[in-house]
Formats: sequence, C-alpha cells, structure tokens
Amino acid sequence: MSERKTLGVSSTSAPKADARAVFNVTGARLEKLKERARDLRRHPTEAQQALWTELSGSRLGGVRFMRQAVVGSAIVDFACPSRWIVVSLSDADSNAEVDALQDKKLADVGIRVLRFSDAQVLTDIDPVVKAINTEVNKPFDKRAARRGQTANTPAPAFEGAEG
Repeated sequence: MSERKTLGVSSTSAPKADARAVFNVTGARLEKLKERARDLRRHPTEAQQALWTELSGSRLGGVRFMRQAVVGSAIVDFACPSRWIVVSLSDADSNAEVDALQDKKLADVGIRVLRFSDAQVLTDIDPVVKAINTEVNKPFDKRAARRGQTANTPAPAFEGAEG
C-alpha cells in the first residue's frame, strides 16, 4: 500500500530575529557575560546574599528567581523570567547614568525593573521584599508587555543563571 500524501498550508512568516541581535551581543560577548555572572554568583555582596535568602526557595508565592542572570547585554542581580521582572541592587559606587540606560533597555523589551540600593536592603529588608512581592503579584500579560515591540523582536532570554 502506498502512503497517502497530505497537503498543508505553510505560513511565510518573517524569520525570527536572534535575541543577541536585539541587544547587539555577539556570541563571544555573551560567553564573557555568562562567565562574569558565574563569578558574581560565587562572590555575592552582603546585600545580594541577604536578598537572595528572602527570594530563594520560591518564598514569594512559588515564584522562582535566579541570581546574576544574563538578560540581553546586562547582568541583573535577580531575575524572575515567568513574570518578566528583574531586581537590581545599586551600591554607592554605581553609575546612575549607566543604571538608568540599562533599566531603559530592559523596559523597552517589556521587562519590569525594580532597583534598590544596598543600604535599603541591609538596613530594612522587609519593605524591599514587600515591593518585590507586590510587583510579582500584579496581573501580567506577556503579550501586552511585548506590544510595543516589532514583530521580529524575540522574547528576551534569561541565561546563565541558577535558581
């Protein structure tokens, strides 16, 4: 018996853009970012360690966070891929202009950015955790977050992190 052939309609969609291209990250640069993130996970600051204690183990309603995640061309302190949220901690030596540019790039692709100072975390961590919990529990629609993007813009990748 011969096999029956079926016809199908193929969609001619635009080719998917490479996530690295959106952030202008080459393969070699991405590998360096992953290596740097790995090193940062091995040597956290006191504030990062304190906040990780609160965020680890899905303590915020079962939502999982990763430490030192590579998102596009940035390394963020904590990332929640399921909710498209990143949490960054700024120390006294942080460059406010660089931080603002990084936050804008992430927000432009639909990622919600929460930024706190190390001092806020170390002096009173409860309001910080409450603010993160509030943002995590806000209704969130991935499609709505991406509406401002072009059709060829891929979803941002959260790479090289542990949860």
